[in-house]
Amino acid sequence: MYAVIKTGGKQYRVKEGASLKIEKLEAEEGSTVEFDQVLLIGEGASVKLGTPVIDGGKVTATVEEQGRRKKVEVVKFKRRQGYKRQKGHRQAFTQVKITGISG
Repeated sequence: MYAVIKTGGKQYRVKEGASLKIEKLEAEEGSTVEFDQVLLIGEGASVKLGTPVIDGGKVTATVEEQGRRKKVEVVKFKRRQGYKRQKGHRQAFTQVKITGISG
């Protein structure tokens, strides 16, 4: 069984037992979180599609880790002008493990 959930402005296709990194959530490591914006639930040929979300659909997960991704370097450069700007950014993430899909 798999589901498509929406969190942090993005959509993720998840299945039970999968581990994924999503946008940062305010939850402690080891705690349980629930995603109620379930857009689709499918198993084999049967697919249940929400308009836009499934009523009563829920995906539960446990928080494994809070962290920050690798640094992304942004460089602006104009040749022969003496112009160079460098910036770095590290995006925060929450790693969760999907424990249940219902709906």
